[in-house]
Amino acid sequence: MVYLIPLLILGLIIFFSSFFVVKQQSSVIVERFGRFHSIRNSGLQLKIPIIDRIAGRVNLRIQQLDVIIETKTKDNVFVKLKVSVQFKVIQEKVYEAFYKLEYPHDQITSYVFDVVRAEVPKMKLDDVFERKDDIAIAVKAELNEAMTTYGYDIINTLITDIDPDIQVKSAMNRINAADREKTAAEYEAEAQRIRIVAKAKAEAESKRLQGQGIADQRREIARGLVESVDVLNGVGINSQEASALIVVTQHYDTLQSIGSDTNSNLILLPNSPQAGSEMLNNMVAAFTASNQVGEAMKQSNSNKNLSGGNRKNDDFSTNDE
Repeated sequence: MVYLIPLLILGLIIFFSSFFVVKQQSSVIVERFGRFHSIRNSGLQLKIPIIDRIAGRVNLRIQQLDVIIETKTKDNVFVKLKVSVQFKVIQEKVYEAFYKLEYPHDQITSYVFDVVRAEVPKMKLDDVFERKDDIAIAVKAELNEAMTTYGYDIINTLITDIDPDIQVKSAMNRINAADREKTAAEYEAEAQRIRIVAKAKAEAESKRLQGQGIADQRREIARGLVESVDVLNGVGINSQEASALIVVTQHYDTLQSIGSDTNSNLILLPNSPQAGSEMLNNMVAAFTASNQVGEAMKQSNSNKNLSGGNRKNDDFSTNDE
């Protein structure tokens, strides 16, 4: 009876060890006496105790391996690249993945180093940034060709980081800043040129309209003066008196407009009331002198005509005799 309890416990242990569970997205390698026996997939599985054993578990989910590589470009710039490789074990090739390759991460890393250090030295630094997708495609093609034999499928390869030497990076930033400042200066100069041209056009148009306004103003003033003289002539005031009256009226209108504008900085000299009468007397005297000169010229012309006629009559009388 004493020996039955240990045997019963041992039997229960052996019985329960016959069952094992395989998780989702994984496979289990079962060996019998150290030799491959079978591959078990997810679910509750059974094995023969002591005879069969679980040799290992294979993860069937997508995995990622980040590889950092330092290499040199064609223009002798050292740069670090971070290559992310996404891969998984092919479910139909679990045997190859488990038995043919012991360290898959090291194998993948070696192939990534080989491809990157073969492709990047052919490119300049700027081309590395622009053609990083080409590098990733080359890495994926090389890995797929090599790793499929070992039961691995390369899902994707990505160049996730390109990090040049710190001094090169600083120089690139300075070049970029200088280029942007140059572009900004060009745009500012173009904007300044547009503003100057627009201002010049506006000033030219303003001067043209101002000149046209002054011409129209003078034309209307002349027309108004003519009409004023005609009106004054109609009431018995001759042209000379009418002109004098208009001048005096404009003089006092000018003084009134200057006095009413508080912001005016115009100075009119002289500005005494006698100035108007003096200007009027001067104009009257000028008009009188002009009339006298005109009358004298008319009288001179008539005398010349009379003397010429007398000489002709004398010539006729002489001929008759």
